[in-house]
Amino acid sequence: MAKLRFLFFFTLMAVAANAQRAMTVAQVEAFVKSQMKLGAEKDHATADYLLKNIKLTEKLDERTVEDLQGQGVGKETIRALHKLAMDSAALPAPPPVVVVTPPPPPKPPSAAEQKEALGAIKEYALSYSASLPNYVCVQSTQRKIEPSNKYRSEKNYRGGGTGDTIQETLTFFDHKETYKVDLYNGVAVKKGHDELGGVTSSGEFGSMLSNIFEENSGAEFAWDHWATLRDHHRMYVFSYTMPKEHGYSMADREAHKEYTSAYHGLVYADHDTKAILRVTLDTEGIPADFPIHEVHIKLDYDKVKISDQDFLLPYHYLLTSTTDQANSESQADFKAYRKYGAEATITFDDAPISEDKLKEQPDTPAPAAPAPAPKK
Repeated sequence: MAKLRFLFFFTLMAVAANAQRAMTVAQVEAFVKSQMKLGAEKDHATADYLLKNIKLTEKLDERTVEDLQGQGVGKETIRALHKLAMDSAALPAPPPVVVVTPPPPPKPPSAAEQKEALGAIKEYALSYSASLPNYVCVQSTQRKIEPSNKYRSEKNYRGGGTGDTIQETLTFFDHKETYKVDLYNGVAVKKGHDELGGVTSSGEFGSMLSNIFEENSGAEFAWDHWATLRDHHRMYVFSYTMPKEHGYSMADREAHKEYTSAYHGLVYADHDTKAILRVTLDTEGIPADFPIHEVHIKLDYDKVKISDQDFLLPYHYLLTSTTDQANSESQADFKAYRKYGAEATITFDDAPISEDKLKEQPDTPAPAAPAPAPKK
């Protein structure tokens, strides 16, 4: 079968040689770079294809060839490019590359506006948990685990990355979260949240905000940038740093070690309401001998209706971590919200939330209102 594929490749090359393809210098560069990613074994085939199948419509100068050589293009391909440069010497030069300069970022708010906004955001964060109803929802988590190079070497590892899917019922009652595992890889199980193994996390949804903004947390805030999130919400984005004394607690069950890390992150708050729609957390300063090297969290909130009333509740959660043994990623979607104690059959769309719904966009402030028409 391998021989058939090998012969088929060169048969296609031979057929293509019957008709040369006109290409610009930019197209040749893109082709060569794409072939370079396939490895050094494609060097001869790439060179052969350039000489037999490509007809340049523009002048290829030697400087461009030298730039490609500096990027690691193979020797045979470089010889072919030199030949193309000689053959195209009389052709017109390529048009100059137009570099579009992005518009300057919007000016930060005044110091007075930043202080006022931070005060309102802090007030929102500290009252957030108390404002929530008792509720139940479905948390659907997809985990991916890729063993580290160190683990592969030490364990003579021969497998690839692994992953699993977990469906849990999350109950928020009396300002505390509890979890009940319902399905593991589609099969009903009787396990607790902390018995799942792998990377698990809990407690972020209300306590994460209060820990950052409480009076004695030691957190320091600074303006970062303007942004736009889903539904065109214009956002204040403030950075924060949290000292180790009030840091993020981690435990490695296998090594029986614990550590509390300092951390930093970003808080995204709606410009008009000061409600928080996203918060991030990145650990820092973890000792080299601790088995967990870094943890990164991004938690998104969105409007959810419970008993005909709107609340901002967890919407999507992303946790990535690096340990001695593996790099892991956990993504969770929160759906099928209902009031605690309500009798209802839980059904929900298990399709993951679209990346477009989570993507941060550059700031897009509302356009200025048009001037009134002159009176006649």
